Amino acid sequence: MTEQSSAPKDVADSKEPSFRIQRVYLKDLSLEQPNSPQILLVQADPQIEVEVDILVAPISNEIFEVSLSSTVTAKVDGKVLFLVEAKQAGIFEFSNIPVEQIDPMLGITCPSILYPYLRSNIADTISRAGFQPIHLNEINFHAMYEHRLMQAQQAAATKDESSADEGKIILPH
Repeated sequence: MTEQSSAPKDVADSKEPSFRIQRVYLKDLSLEQPNSPQILLVQADPQIEVEVDILVAPISNEIFEVSLSSTVTAKVDGKVLFLVEAKQAGIFEFSNIPVEQIDPMLGITCPSILYPYLRSNIADTISRAGFQPIHLNEINFHAMYEHRLMQAQQAAATKDESSADEGKIILPH
């Protein structure tokens, strides 16, 4: 009797490119209502400002943490009604993926995976604070990535450093 192994090759031994989500988690969340309760009595529509930023931190050669952070500020008559800061993160593994493809995946694919979680957590937090939930608009992460590449190329060409705030995107609401 001849024995043949039909077990699949170990994924680690495989040379096939693979992308895996190791974990998605809420890294940080805060809500502030610095002018309550007085401001809650003001009858006016709030002005909403939304900022979104992407941070990437390598954990190893093939594993990266990508954090999508957002600040939502609502103001009434120039005073802060509420401020929500949230950071949704994920750990992503890249195996046998060409180096030139990893950066676009970190800047486009990973944030696209995290964004629905961030939107949900922000809307839920605002709702639980007693306000109408704010549902963040969709973001074109590809355009955001291309914009950052263009900024980096311009900065390298002029040898000027751009400020950290230039990388943030402010969404209309």
